[in-house]
Amino acid sequence: MKVKLTEVDRFERDVRLRLPFRFGVITVTESIHAIIRVRIKLEDGRTSEGVAAEALGAKWFEKSPAFTDAQNLDQLRQSLDIAIDHYKAHGLDTPFGLYASTYLTQQARGAQLGLNPLVAAYGPALLDRAILDALGKVTGQSFATMISTNVPGIEATDLTPDIKDAHLQPFIAGLKPGETIDLRHTVGLVDPLTAADRPASERVNDGLPETLEEVVAHYRGRYYKLKVGGDIKADLDRLSRIAAVLDAGAGDYRVTFDGNEQYDDVDGILELWRKVEETPALARMVKATLFIEQPIKRASALSRPVTELAEYRPVIIDESDGELSSFPTALTLGYSGVSSKNCKGFYKSLLNAARVERLNAEVGSTRYFMSAEDLTTGPGTSVQQDLALVSLLGLTHVERNAHHFIDGMSGVPEGEQKAFVAAHPALYEKLPGKPARLRVKGGKLALGSLGCPGFAVGVALDFKSMRPMPAAPQEKLKEAK
Repeated sequence: MKVKLTEVDRFERDVRLRLPFRFGVITVTESIHAIIRVRIKLEDGRTSEGVAAEALGAKWFEKSPAFTDAQNLDQLRQSLDIAIDHYKAHGLDTPFGLYASTYLTQQARGAQLGLNPLVAAYGPALLDRAILDALGKVTGQSFATMISTNVPGIEATDLTPDIKDAHLQPFIAGLKPGETIDLRHTVGLVDPLTAADRPASERVNDGLPETLEEVVAHYRGRYYKLKVGGDIKADLDRLSRIAAVLDAGAGDYRVTFDGNEQYDDVDGILELWRKVEETPALARMVKATLFIEQPIKRASALSRPVTELAEYRPVIIDESDGELSSFPTALTLGYSGVSSKNCKGFYKSLLNAARVERLNAEVGSTRYFMSAEDLTTGPGTSVQQDLALVSLLGLTHVERNAHHFIDGMSGVPEGEQKAFVAAHPALYEKLPGKPARLRVKGGKLALGSLGCPGFAVGVALDFKSMRPMPAAPQEKLKEAK
């Protein structure tokens, strides 16, 4: 089914965090979410509107200290602007055709503006979701139905020479969404772990848990994602304190380690892991560790094998997954997994998932895998579209952080909040005097309502409450530091 992108409206909303979130080199206390509304026209003349939303994140897409946080946001706005230009100019095509046919020009124009591949992919990632949302609304089909029946026209192309239609098409047709998914709680680098870390004078007292001890007791989750900071002594101390909390209250828990590019090379993270295994207080955590995520700076992550580290635990790429060719390159170096993030593009996730299934079929095991990761996907449009994707991919647990660091839909008009709660009553709850929040039961999220027409939103957004996104600079940004 072919469509033409005719209009795009760009908006933003400010978000204030209830607790500071530190990952990598930045501590976040406030954020901005981008929201777009697209209009499409079908071959038969019908028109429709669709939406997508994503955080504008500083120091993740582009981590160079040479750029300010404000410049990082402008780079993401630039990516969206050039994607809009490319999609509009391309004209009538399948939704996947719009993505695939403009992929190389998007990356090339991004490079001219000094945008790395992750940043360059941000704009198309938003547009692709909004276009499919619009198509689902006008045809009455859910995201899962559209993908499994290949309404977007997903096909093998020269962009992914290792993927053939003979495998891709049956893979897509066999996808089925799950009814629930386990939440994997993120433990940031400055998160309070026990009551002793959170004096009364610093407490938020908004009814949500504030320490890791409280998180464990409140959500009763099994999965946890642990940030490490690149200082081995400090990491060991903090991991030991986290382990004490999880060992005491989290039952049969599982963890993943996220290096957030904090190590210069494999030797550093290898030393950390060996010392982790040598630390008696971490014995249970060692057995509970599923994989290690992107510990090495992307500048060198794909320049040297990680096979020695992978002998201990599987290693995945996240920030290094900048291009469609990144995962196959990583596989040759000993990595066995790759993250799914909607901000990198849901078509990339689908293609990488197809790769994983084929590779596992070839080796007769589950050696290769995808993980479901987060970039502060706020409640509402952003988190629902991400959940719909990872559920369809068959992933059983997903990193979530916005449910903890952001107080639900605070800052969103009351009417829009109530609309989301009414449309997705098993996914949200709204207590008197409180904003709508994710409803986590036994560490799980209920996903049944995401099968609504469109890309898992099913609610009319209050665009009048948003501000227009400022115009992005037209030229390459000069380093500010």
